[in-house]
Amino acid sequence: MRRLVPLLLATVLLAAFPAAAQNVPEIPFDSVANPLTLPDDIYLGEIGGVAANSKGDIFVYTRTGHPTVSLGTARPFAHGGSRLFQFDRNGKFVREIGQNSYGFIFAQQVRIDPQDNIWLVDQMTNFVVKLDSAGHPQLLLGRKPEAIPVPAPRGEGGAGARGEGGGARGGGLPGAGAQSDVFNRPTDVAWDSAGNIFVADGVGNARVAKFNNKGVFIKSWGSRGNGPGQFGTVRAIAVDAQGNVYVADSTNKRIQVFDNNGTFKTQYTNAGTPTALCITPGPNQFLYSSNSNPPEDFDIGGEIYKMKLDGSVVGKFGRAGKLPKEFGTVNAIDCRSENNLLVGEIANMRVQKLTLHP
Repeated sequence: MRRLVPLLLATVLLAAFPAAAQNVPEIPFDSVANPLTLPDDIYLGEIGGVAANSKGDIFVYTRTGHPTVSLGTARPFAHGGSRLFQFDRNGKFVREIGQNSYGFIFAQQVRIDPQDNIWLVDQMTNFVVKLDSAGHPQLLLGRKPEAIPVPAPRGEGGAGARGEGGGARGGGLPGAGAQSDVFNRPTDVAWDSAGNIFVADGVGNARVAKFNNKGVFIKSWGSRGNGPGQFGTVRAIAVDAQGNVYVADSTNKRIQVFDNNGTFKTQYTNAGTPTALCITPGPNQFLYSSNSNPPEDFDIGGEIYKMKLDGSVVGKFGRAGKLPKEFGTVNAIDCRSENNLLVGEIANMRVQKLTLHP
């Protein structure tokens, strides 16, 4: 009986702390910190998103504090503004896209689709915008609700809501329910091979919204909670070659996996607090997930996990900190190549270019 007690205790601890119990191998890697060359009068702020196109050009959506003038008034938005920069494959500045755009308030993510279209997720305008490779608008997902009480009633979210949950736990934006194309602080976007669009909606809401390739709303799934198919905060989203949808449910410290119609399949709880997700292209796909520490705490988390799509961990690399090869709240990962990554950091306000040596 005395021998049985330690065995039972070890079993309980293993189930409760799977990430800590694993002996996860370290993946050696090199880093080029700050690989981008900017003009003298332009600076990067918090990196909402970083992504590369098929030519290797790099796009950075950054929170710069650059004033954005709101519609119909000369008063800047309280959140300042965000800017979208393009660099060539060597990191040389090419241009700024959409300067002073009304839709660029709070940079959350940038993604590049297989056709080299540029997709921007802006958390505070509640928009997901598709631009062609030349930077011309092609599609807008999300819309302003028909009526927003000003000031918003206590417990409602929206662009003016404060706090990580945006107050939407008590109702959110009018019209921003589960069967709606109205977002409340979206965080990410992804596509399947048929061109269907999946939006992580995200902070104010707790759901995934699905649209067809024309931008027509199809359905959504998820609600606030910690059960299967429920979310705390949806931070990132990715889709594999079979159309399965991977969702970073960071508040609940797990990655949930769904089929293409939103039916829950499984969950992975062995990668810390997932904040950024990326799935590599090609027949042998891998999932990268950042265990991102909060901006105010550099002493926890910080590493990035490399995983197989079945949830098994191949290895991890990096740690929390400010030096090269250390990370401060990774919000974006570009993994167009399996062993050559771009990582965007909020707390360190930089992009790192990583080369893995598995």
